[in-house]
Formats: sequence, structure tokens, C-alpha cells
Amino acid sequence: MAIRRGSRAVLSCTLVFIGSVAGAPGASDADTGAASRPAQDGNRPNVLLITADDLNYDSLGCTGSRVPDITPNIDRLAASGVRFVHAHVTVAVCQPSRSVLMTGRYPHRNGAQGFEPIRGDVPTLQESLRAAGYMNGIFAKVGHLAPQNKFCWDVVVDAAQLAAGRDPALYCRHAKDFFEKARSSGKPFFLMANSQDPHRPFVGAEKGPARRARDAGDAAVSGPGPKRVYTPDEIQVPGFLPDLPDVRTDVAQYFTSVRRCDETVGQLLRALKETGFEDNTIVMFLSDNGMSFPFAKTNCYLASTRTPWLVRWPGRTRPGTVDREHMISGIDFMPTILEACGLPPVAGMDGRSFLPLLRGERQDGRDRVYTVFHETAGKKVYPMRSVQTRKYGYIFNAWSDGRAAFRNEAQNGLAFRGMTKAAESQPGVAARVRFFLYRVPEELYDYENDPCALNNLARDPTYRDELERLRGEMRKIMEATGDPLLSAFKEKVAATRETRD
Repeated sequence: MAIRRGSRAVLSCTLVFIGSVAGAPGASDADTGAASRPAQDGNRPNVLLITADDLNYDSLGCTGSRVPDITPNIDRLAASGVRFVHAHVTVAVCQPSRSVLMTGRYPHRNGAQGFEPIRGDVPTLQESLRAAGYMNGIFAKVGHLAPQNKFCWDVVVDAAQLAAGRDPALYCRHAKDFFEKARSSGKPFFLMANSQDPHRPFVGAEKGPARRARDAGDAAVSGPGPKRVYTPDEIQVPGFLPDLPDVRTDVAQYFTSVRRCDETVGQLLRALKETGFEDNTIVMFLSDNGMSFPFAKTNCYLASTRTPWLVRWPGRTRPGTVDREHMISGIDFMPTILEACGLPPVAGMDGRSFLPLLRGERQDGRDRVYTVFHETAGKKVYPMRSVQTRKYGYIFNAWSDGRAAFRNEAQNGLAFRGMTKAAESQPGVAARVRFFLYRVPEELYDYENDPCALNNLARDPTYRDELERLRGEMRKIMEATGDPLLSAFKEKVAATRETRD
């Protein structure tokens, strides 16, 4: 993981300065030889970024889901390019996650720790692309990149024009319009096409006007029903949730929404092919965070930030490639796109380009990621930090004091309501609910053997060396990035050591 500090480049949509400075965050000169030699305008690739909303990393056929016929379109995309097994977003909630992608900076460095705009002095990917002659477009989730003037959108299609971001056919229609507009302009394009599936409310769980509209077949209001609807006995319950009837119903509705998300991806790829842009477009697919269930979204677990990151670049990526070694993160998206488009790096980024991995090369320093959390959509603050390697995950819960109770949107769902009801008579479920609500200051998991984070090893003396090693890694990253939780982390760790000793 490369983390450097330095001066910042200031960009806007009308006046742009892009450059690198010695010691600035981002890739070194050795890392970015290709980026320092911009490609000719006619050779610059187009970029189609497709995001899912609250999709778990293991909910796809290509990532191991046993739900029948769940993601045929996404699976075909994975087979045509590179799939990263150890890919993570940086923060497991929508707006901060997306702000990281487009700035290459941790939330405490770009200003968008929660649901607020990035700072005005932070450069964005869209500013660099517009300065290089790109046409920028966004479909749905428009308000989750703010302020809008920093993102330089030439084409905006909001969720209402896409049946609340859930109608695959409308994504196809608007994508074709966008691609043809780019062709007419003679410009390369960057399109961020955001599905709002499988975000709650899931198919079958809508309430009020949206539910009535769907039942009446009004796709313009609620989005159409998907081609495949799953029943509770067809799905697999994630291992971090108890297998209860209400949980199964909720998860079945989630997977039905996953299937509609897959149909949206298929329609976007169809539009790209039918307009003739398939061969000169980089396609990336990922989710902004994990599923909206307890122990996933708005947390720092493996199921919170691990994402199914797929990349297809015809003529550059080898079909059917699965990278099981390197760890990539949301902070790496912007530097990678800049280098792929032949543009110089921007000063101040925390991430670095993983373009060498797309060429099938090895890249040192990709053995861990740093993930963070600050605030829920309901403006409730629960500061968390995590260091994850391919095997272990260490979490620091700055908010956990035995009294404060955690609260997020997933607790309004059928699954958590079923868990709390079952907790009245089932001690195992009761213990799981209590742990979700109150946590402990430190958690340590062997994700290789316990991906669902069921066995906290932080107080197991067998793992004390690993705990100390990951504490040390977290402290280094906090110091290097000016993380505001550093003091609280040092105090908590010192107090824990004194208690143990």
C-alpha cells in the first residue's frame, strides 16, 4: 500500500491544473511511466463504469453463489475480462464510497466522511477527464457525488428517468442516446451507470405507491419485475445471519433484486455493443458496498467492503483471468482510470494505479487494504477502521463502549425484525443480536477460515502476535493519512494492553 502526503493540485470544471509533486500521495514516477506520456486523443479509450447498489461480493454466479441462474450477464462479463477476488471499496455506504472512487482519497482526506460534499479543493476524476476532452455522464445516484459542479457531468439521467434506477430497458435506451451523443461530439466518453438494485426496498417488499405501481405493471414508477423471482427455499442465507423464516424471505427478495440488477447490466452492455463502442471501451463493474443486512453494509467486515470488481478492456485484458493474489481498493480507481486514459496522475491521491495487473503483471505492495466507516444515512456516527489482508481482518470500533447501541437501515428490514423476535427464545440468536448492537472495541478474524466473522480472536492469546502486527499496520496508515481517529486508537490500544498485562 503506497501512502504519501504532499501538496494538492486544485482543479475546477473551467480552469484545470494537473500535476505531480515530489512526496505527494499517489503513484511514484516508477509506477506511472505510461501515465506521464499521454496517449493521442484518438487512441484514448472510453470508460463505462457500472455500479450495483448494496450487492454482496458473493451474490454472483461467478463469485460462488449457488442461487440458480442469478447473474448470467455479469458472469459473461467476468468471463470476458479480469475478476479481482480480493477487491474492496473503501467505505461501506453509498455516498462516501462513491466519493472515494472519484477522488482517490480516503473519506477523511476528501471531506465526505458521511453524506456531505467533498471539499472544494479536492480534485476529481471528472475534472481531469473533462480537461482532456472527455464527455462525462451519470445515470442515477446523481446526488451521491457532490457538489455537482465538481463532477462536471455533461449528461445527467436521474433515477426518476430510469424508473427509480430499476428499469433495465430504460438504462439501455438512455445508454444508446448517450453513446450516440458521444459519437456526434467526436469525444471519448466516461459514463457512470448506477443501478439502484439491489438496494432496499427489494422486489416484493415495496410499500405504498411503489408496491401498488409494480403490481399494476407501472414500470415508470417502481421498475418492472425481473425475469426471475426467487422463493425462500431457492436461496442461500449468508453465514453471518441465522437461518430463520423471516431472514429467508428477506434474502429471497434481495436475490430477486440482484437478478434485476443483472438484467440492467446486460442491457447496458447490449447498448454498448449495438452502438459499436464495445471494442474501444473499458468496462468496470463493482458494488458500492455490501448487502443491506446486519454485519454487512455500514460496517467494516469482509461482507461490508469486499466487492465483485470486474474489468474488461478488449485487446488489453485476457478473458477468463482471475486475480487471486493482489488486493485493490476504492482509492485505486481514479489513478487507474487516469493512467489507462493516458493522463498524468493528480497530486494528493492515496491510491495508485493497478493498470499493471490488467496487463497480467505482478505489483508489489498489494497485500492489504484499509477500510473505514463514519456515518450512516440517518446521520448516526459510528467511527470504525479496519486493516484486511487476504487472511486476516482487524477492526477498531471507536464508538463501542458497552452502552452505545448501533443503528442502521438494515434494522428496519424483515431479517433483523425476525432476528430480534427469535432472540426472545433462542440464546444463540440473542447473543448474535447483542453483539451486532454493541460490539467490542477490537475485533480480529481469520477470514480465510471464518469469512462470516463469527469467531472474534482479538482476546485469544494464540493470535496475540497477529493482533499486534495489524495494530501496528493500522497505526502506520492512520499516521500517514492524518486519520482523526489516531488518538482514540492509541488510547484504546494502550488501555487494552494494560488490562491484559
